[in-house]
Amino acid sequence: MVARLNYSKISPDAIKGLLEVEKYVANSGLERTLYELVKTRASQINGCAYCIDMHTKDARKAGETEQRLYGLTAWRETSYYTQRERSALAWTEALTLISENEIPDSLYEATREHFSETELITLTMAIIAINGWNRLAIGFRTVPGSYKS
Repeated sequence: MVARLNYSKISPDAIKGLLEVEKYVANSGLERTLYELVKTRASQINGCAYCIDMHTKDARKAGETEQRLYGLTAWRETSYYTQRERSALAWTEALTLISENEIPDSLYEATREHFSETELITLTMAIIAINGWNRLAIGFRTVPGSYKS
Protein backbone atom coordinates (compact mmCIF):
# COMPACT_ATOMS: atom_id res chain seq x y z
CA MET A 1 0.00 0.00 0.00
CA VAL A 2 1.21 3.46 -0.85
CA ALA A 3 0.00 6.41 1.20
CA ARG A 4 -1.95 9.00 -0.76
CA LEU A 5 -0.95 11.90 1.49
CA ASN A 6 0.01 12.70 5.05
CA TYR A 7 -2.97 14.69 6.30
CA SER A 8 -1.41 15.57 9.67
CA LYS A 9 1.63 17.16 8.03
CA ILE A 10 -0.17 18.84 5.15
CA SER A 11 -2.97 20.35 7.21
CA PRO A 12 -2.35 20.02 10.97
CA ASP A 13 -5.12 22.51 11.71
CA ALA A 14 -7.64 20.18 10.07
CA ILE A 15 -7.24 17.56 12.78
CA LYS A 16 -7.08 19.85 15.82
CA GLY A 17 -10.71 19.14 16.67
CA LEU A 18 -10.19 15.37 16.68
CA LEU A 19 -7.08 15.79 18.79
CA GLU A 20 -9.07 17.84 21.30
CA VAL A 21 -11.72 15.10 21.48
CA GLU A 22 -8.94 12.54 22.09
CA LYS A 23 -7.51 14.75 24.85
CA TYR A 24 -10.96 15.09 26.45
CA VAL A 25 -11.53 11.33 26.43
CA ALA A 26 -8.00 10.54 27.65
CA ASN A 27 -8.47 12.89 30.62
CA SER A 28 -12.05 11.81 31.39
CA GLY A 29 -11.27 8.87 33.64
CA LEU A 30 -12.57 6.31 31.14
CA GLU A 31 -10.51 3.16 31.58
CA ARG A 32 -7.60 3.09 29.13
CA THR A 33 -8.06 -0.57 28.20
CA LEU A 34 -11.77 -0.02 27.58
CA TYR A 35 -10.95 2.96 25.39
CA GLU A 36 -8.48 0.88 23.35
CA LEU A 37 -10.98 -1.99 22.99
CA VAL A 38 -13.57 0.47 21.66
CA LYS A 39 -11.09 1.99 19.21
CA THR A 40 -9.94 -1.43 18.05
CA ARG A 41 -13.48 -2.75 17.60
CA ALA A 42 -14.64 0.27 15.58
CA SER A 43 -11.50 0.00 13.46
CA GLN A 44 -12.21 -3.69 12.82
CA ILE A 45 -15.74 -2.89 11.67
CA ASN A 46 -14.48 -0.10 9.41
CA GLY A 47 -11.62 -2.20 8.05
CA CYS A 48 -8.91 0.27 9.08
CA ALA A 49 -5.69 -1.75 9.19
CA TYR A 50 -3.58 1.19 10.33
CA CYS A 51 -5.85 1.90 13.31
CA ILE A 52 -6.15 -1.80 14.22
CA ASP A 53 -2.35 -1.99 14.32
CA MET A 54 -2.11 1.22 16.37
CA HIS A 55 -4.78 0.43 18.93
CA THR A 56 -3.81 -3.19 19.52
CA LYS A 57 -0.25 -1.97 20.21
CA ASP A 58 -1.58 0.75 22.54
CA ALA A 59 -3.91 -1.75 24.23
CA ARG A 60 -1.04 -4.14 24.93
CA LYS A 61 1.00 -1.26 26.33
CA ALA A 62 -1.95 -0.40 28.62
CA GLY A 63 -2.03 -3.98 29.91
CA GLU A 64 -4.57 -5.63 27.62
CA THR A 65 -4.10 -9.36 26.99
CA GLU A 66 -3.55 -11.10 23.69
CA GLN A 67 -6.56 -13.36 24.31
CA ARG A 68 -8.94 -10.44 24.69
CA LEU A 69 -7.55 -8.66 21.64
CA TYR A 70 -7.80 -11.79 19.50
CA GLY A 71 -11.34 -12.46 20.70
CA LEU A 72 -12.62 -8.96 20.14
CA THR A 73 -14.38 -9.70 16.84
CA ALA A 74 -16.38 -12.42 18.63
CA TRP A 75 -16.77 -10.70 22.01
CA ARG A 76 -20.38 -11.85 22.42
CA GLU A 77 -19.26 -15.48 22.40
CA THR A 78 -16.60 -15.14 25.09
CA SER A 79 -16.59 -14.89 28.86
CA TYR A 80 -13.58 -12.65 29.29
CA TYR A 81 -15.12 -9.18 28.87
CA THR A 82 -16.89 -7.47 31.75
CA GLN A 83 -20.51 -6.37 31.49
CA ARG A 84 -19.32 -2.77 31.28
CA GLU A 85 -17.00 -3.67 28.38
CA ARG A 86 -19.78 -5.62 26.66
CA SER A 87 -22.07 -2.61 26.94
CA ALA A 88 -19.37 -0.35 25.50
CA LEU A 89 -18.70 -2.74 22.63
CA ALA A 90 -22.40 -3.04 21.78
CA TRP A 91 -22.74 0.77 21.85
CA THR A 92 -19.60 1.05 19.68
CA GLU A 93 -20.94 -1.35 17.09
CA ALA A 94 -24.34 0.33 16.95
CA LEU A 95 -22.90 3.83 16.51
CA THR A 96 -20.24 2.69 14.03
CA LEU A 97 -22.92 0.96 11.94
CA ILE A 98 -25.50 3.70 12.47
CA SER A 99 -26.40 3.89 8.77
CA GLU A 100 -27.55 0.26 8.93
CA ASN A 101 -29.75 0.44 12.03
CA GLU A 102 -31.43 2.57 14.63
CA ILE A 103 -30.16 2.86 18.16
CA PRO A 104 -32.95 1.11 20.05
CA ASP A 105 -34.07 2.26 23.47
CA SER A 106 -33.22 -1.18 24.82
CA LEU A 107 -29.56 -0.76 23.85
CA TYR A 108 -29.45 2.73 25.33
CA GLU A 109 -30.99 1.49 28.61
CA ALA A 110 -28.65 -1.51 28.76
CA THR A 111 -25.65 0.76 28.23
CA ARG A 112 -26.89 3.22 30.86
CA GLU A 113 -26.84 0.40 33.42
CA HIS A 114 -23.04 0.48 33.20
CA PHE A 115 -22.26 4.11 32.35
CA SER A 116 -23.29 7.35 33.98
CA GLU A 117 -24.64 10.07 31.71
CA THR A 118 -21.25 11.79 31.64
CA GLU A 119 -19.45 8.51 30.94
CA LEU A 120 -21.87 7.72 28.13
CA ILE A 121 -21.16 11.07 26.52
CA THR A 122 -17.43 10.40 26.86
CA LEU A 123 -17.79 6.91 25.39
CA THR A 124 -19.81 8.31 22.51
CA MET A 125 -17.19 11.00 21.85
CA ALA A 126 -14.52 8.27 21.79
CA ILE A 127 -16.54 6.37 19.18
CA ILE A 128 -17.08 9.51 17.12
CA ALA A 129 -13.35 10.23 17.19
CA ILE A 130 -12.19 6.76 16.15
CA ASN A 131 -14.69 6.66 13.31
CA GLY A 132 -13.25 9.99 12.13
CA TRP A 133 -9.67 8.74 12.38
CA ASN A 134 -10.64 5.56 10.50
CA ARG A 135 -12.02 7.60 7.64
CA LEU A 136 -8.87 9.71 7.45
CA ALA A 137 -6.55 6.69 7.57
CA ILE A 138 -8.56 4.68 5.04
CA GLY A 139 -9.23 7.59 2.70
CA PHE A 140 -5.61 8.70 2.56
CA ARG A 141 -4.17 5.16 2.86
CA THR A 142 -2.09 5.57 5.97
CA VAL A 143 0.35 2.65 5.81
CA PRO A 144 -0.39 -0.11 8.35
CA GLY A 145 2.52 -1.25 10.49
CA SER A 146 4.22 2.14 10.54
CA TYR A 147 2.86 3.15 13.98
CA LYS A 148 5.28 3.03 16.88
CA SER A 149 3.71 3.10 20.34
